Amino acid sequence: MVFENVLNPIFSPLLNLPTLWAVILLSFIVSLIITIIYKYSTDQDLMKQLKQEMKAFQKQIKELKKEPEKAMQVQKEAMKTNMKYMTQSMKSTLYSFIPIILIFGWMNANFAYAPILPNQEFTTTVTFQDNVDGKIELSVPEGIAINGPAKKEIKDRETKWLLSGERGEYLLEYIFNGKKYNKELLIAEKQYKPPLETVKDGTIKSISIDHSKRIVLPFLNWGWLGTYIIFSIAFSIIVRKIIKVY
Repeated sequence: MVFENVLNPIFSPLLNLPTLWAVILLSFIVSLIITIIYKYSTDQDLMKQLKQEMKAFQKQIKELKKEPEKAMQVQKEAMKTNMKYMTQSMKSTLYSFIPIILIFGWMNANFAYAPILPNQEFTTTVTFQDNVDGKIELSVPEGIAINGPAKKEIKDRETKWLLSGERGEYLLEYIFNGKKYNKELLIAEKQYKPPLETVKDGTIKSISIDHSKRIVLPFLNWGWLGTYIIFSIAFSIIVRKIIKVY
C-alpha cells in the first residue's frame, strides 16, 4: 500500500517497541504535527482576539439570563465570532489531513491485529456467496503445514483450515471449480499482511487469515485507536499550552 511504502522507512523502528509505547509515541508525534501546522497556518493574533471575544460573549449571556431578548442578540454575535474562528481553523485542518491519514493508515496496518508467530496454529477462512456448494482445496508452499485434510466441503457458506508454519512470507493457493485464488501470508514476530481479501467473482466473497485483534491497553481492553485517541487528546492539550496556540 502507498502509506506503507512511504512510512515504513520512517516508522518501522517503532515495531521494535512494545505496541503501547509505539502508539503513545505516535500520538505525541501526530499531536505535535497538528499543533505546529495549526500555529503557523493561522493568524494567531486574530485567533487570540476571537477567543477573547467568545469568552466575553459567554460572560454577557450569563449576565443577561433575565433579559432573554438581549441575550439572544449577544448569542447571535457570539455565533458569528465562532464561525470566524472555525473558518480560520479550516486551513490548518486541510494542511494536516493528508499526513494524518497516512499515519493512521500505517498504524492500522501494523497495530490492529496480533501477528502470527512461527509454529503458532492459526486458521484461514474462505467465505462463499449464497447457494455455493462443493469442495475447495488448499495448496500450501514448503514451510506451511495443514493440520487436517487439504480438500474440504463448504459448510454454512465457509471453509476453514488449521495451519502452522515457519517464519517467512508465503502465498497460499485456494482451488475451487478449477479456478485458483491466492492469499498472502506473513509469519513473523512483529508484522502481518492485511488479513482480509475481498473477492468479487460471484462465487467467493472473501479469503482471510484469521488474526486475533491486538489489545494495546489491556486494563481497558482497547485496541490501538482508542488508546491513540486518549493519549492524543492529552498531548494536544499539553503541546498547545507549551507553544501557546490559540
